[in-house]
Amino acid sequence: QSENSDKSSSESDTETEPEQASVYHKLLATLKTSPESESEEDEDESESEEAGESETEMDSEESQETGEAECGEEDENDIADKEEGSFITHFSFQQITAKDTGEQTLGEEQADGADASCDPSHGIIEEFTDAKHESEFSLETNFMEEESGDCNADERKSNPFKQHMDKEMEEKEVEKMSMLSKSSSQMKWPRLGQLTFSSTLEKHKTLKPDKEVDVKQLHLHKPLEVTWPKVNKQLLSSLNKPSDSCFTPLQKELFCIMNTYRDLFYPERTALTNGEEIRLAYCLHALNHVLKANAQVLSNNAKRRDQKPGIDNDDYRDQGLTRPKVLMVVPFRECALRIVHIFISLLEVNNERKIDVSNKKRFKGEFGSDPEEKPPNLKRPEDYEAVFAGNIDDHFRIGVAILQKSMRLYAPFYSSDIIIASPLGMRTIIGAEGEKKRDFDFLSSIEILIIDQADIYLMQNWEHVLHLMKHINLLPLDSHGVDFSRVRMLNLNNWSKYYRQTLLFSALQDPQINSIFNKHCFNYMGQVAVRNIAQIGSISHVVVQLPHVFRRLEAENLTSVIDTRFQFFIDKVLPEYRDAIMSHTLIYVPSYFDYVRLRNYFKKEELNFVHICEYAKKAGICRARRFFLKGERQFLLLTERFHFYKRYTIKGIRNLIFYELPTYPHFYSEICNMMKAADNGMDATWTCTVLYSKYDAQKLAAVVGIDRTAQMLQSKKNVHLFVTGEN
Repeated sequence: QSENSDKSSSESDTETEPEQASVYHKLLATLKTSPESESEEDEDESESEEAGESETEMDSEESQETGEAECGEEDENDIADKEEGSFITHFSFQQITAKDTGEQTLGEEQADGADASCDPSHGIIEEFTDAKHESEFSLETNFMEEESGDCNADERKSNPFKQHMDKEMEEKEVEKMSMLSKSSSQMKWPRLGQLTFSSTLEKHKTLKPDKEVDVKQLHLHKPLEVTWPKVNKQLLSSLNKPSDSCFTPLQKELFCIMNTYRDLFYPERTALTNGEEIRLAYCLHALNHVLKANAQVLSNNAKRRDQKPGIDNDDYRDQGLTRPKVLMVVPFRECALRIVHIFISLLEVNNERKIDVSNKKRFKGEFGSDPEEKPPNLKRPEDYEAVFAGNIDDHFRIGVAILQKSMRLYAPFYSSDIIIASPLGMRTIIGAEGEKKRDFDFLSSIEILIIDQADIYLMQNWEHVLHLMKHINLLPLDSHGVDFSRVRMLNLNNWSKYYRQTLLFSALQDPQINSIFNKHCFNYMGQVAVRNIAQIGSISHVVVQLPHVFRRLEAENLTSVIDTRFQFFIDKVLPEYRDAIMSHTLIYVPSYFDYVRLRNYFKKEELNFVHICEYAKKAGICRARRFFLKGERQFLLLTERFHFYKRYTIKGIRNLIFYELPTYPHFYSEICNMMKAADNGMDATWTCTVLYSKYDAQKLAAVVGIDRTAQMLQSKKNVHLFVTGEN
């Protein structure tokens, strides 16, 4: 694949073009363009036949001496190989959205069993939607069942849903919120730790965690009061929590914040430890919101039916401009599968009252995975296995409609209550300016936005997330058959974004993720962010005796860091490693743009090096690892995304350079510990050099701890640390 394609698909877009305009406003949509074209990875094609040979896992402990037998193709069904589809989705996005790609399909990207339903609307194959259940799930033509009832006056006053959605904002409040000037306060909670509460409007009363949680006091919709304790019981028992509680300590505090409709940023979500806890909590909140919203509409339908004709009543404004209320952004199909299973469990009161789920078999076929596909005896870290479990296709979107005792999967978006999608799935339907087939009106009235595992999108394509945020809560270009007499005034005034609650979960704090929370969230209820700082960094997990040299570079501002780092590297760092005695040097590069820049410089200088990135083919990876291990190449350039998706052990490292601190702090110790696998502790001349600037404070704290970070940022000298594996 060409450098042009690689470069354009892997990082943020560089140019903007005017968006298709409504009568109210215009947007800027970001498009990927890259004028230069240089075929770099095509070098691997000449070696593609080699990949067909019988080879063994590079990481196997046999054949360590020669390294020749280690150079091998992974099992055809290697979990990591599935993720090549993720690389393809980012590379092929330009092809998907090009005007002349009518025949472009997702055949390469789909997992087995996934058919046209996950194909982009731009392809020739139509996306499957359930059309035959339209009237059955219509909010306009159905009425509330008697047993569900309607909330009384006292319930309305204390009901968080009613309080939030019924608030009438004034023009001056909206003007104040658009200025983004926020007041903040700090508080420490028992489980979440250090919290920052911020609000644009006047300070809200301090929120304190509930010591005891009574399900009946949470104002859950009736079925959920019964089903939630049962659904969460299995998790509680696995964590050895008290059976008399219906929440884990983490869930209790998270739901306490969610239920007030404040925005929430929780940067300590990991697939290995608390991922399912958090998923259950936000699914409960999302489903509770949808059931209450739909119950209000169905109840008002009955009231309107019974009222005398000719009476115009504003009390029945209970809807948005479009039906979708909740958007859940998740990275893989497996995540969507688990969410839907949780929804079904929460809606089934008992075994005798099973809910009717339309298209369930199709959904399982397209979003499920075959356990036999996973090959045995692949050595990967536990966190890797947890993240890449199940179907890891990252191009999908599905609408879910819920009406009392029934659920409709594959509902058309304009008939859906909940949309579950990946960033790429959203990007291909939102499209870009100039495309004929594009749509984002269904995002106009989103009331809850849930972005889970946001850190993974940094490894996919963060621009898709930014593109989504630019198109959410805009006034629609078409009416889509809405009854304007039922539309809330907040939606008609184009104030939807001030009522939208955003729940953001990530495994780490990152400036790009923080910017979503700070610049794209306008909730009048305010925001809550968890701001715990690592006291002990991941450097404490380095098990080899290794001197770490942290070299500080001085940049005038944030925008100049990229060029300053490159110049600092070629002027100050690289000359020290040019000597043949400094062979076996691995250079770890988090940014693909930096990788391309370094690769081109190394070629220009005719340095003895090999390179591996996420787009490299098996034969090229195999060849590069073999050359590096045997010392035939002095340098190895390695991208962070390759390590994220593959987690291969690179053998033969004697000198390590972190061109930039890794995005994931545990990658630092993982890469350092590869030296142990390489030389079995026989070489005492190992070195590790890290480049950092004052703008890397968050990443630095995650690696060396907060105390060392404070000292390093105050001093402008290089810092030498020696880690023995016990520090």
